[in-house]
Amino acid sequence: MESKELVDIIVNLIQSKKGYNITVLNLQNLSAMADYFIICSADATVHVKAIADEIDKKLRKNGIKTHNREGYNTLNWVLLDYFDVIVHVFRKESREFYNLEKLWGDAEITEIENAQ
Repeated sequence: MESKELVDIIVNLIQSKKGYNITVLNLQNLSAMADYFIICSADATVHVKAIADEIDKKLRKNGIKTHNREGYNTLNWVLLDYFDVIVHVFRKESREFYNLEKLWGDAEITEIENAQ
């Protein structure tokens, strides 16, 4: 599966669980670490967990497993690593604090409109 196709699937899964402020950072010309970061916000730890679990569950069902999962102990920032695509699910306050969009300011940034 192409990285961009995986990005589209993950964005739809985030939207299905009411994740918001979804941003996709295209890192293809900046980093060998990953092609894309997907960043989204959630209101509470239970919301962070619901979004991360939905992504993991649906992708596993389709044979796509995470390389690494981090942050389930505090649920302020959950990272799901799918090699070329890395998903960051943040509680709103944690996202503001870490500000990955600024850290990766040279990346091509696409902001996804919230699903209605």
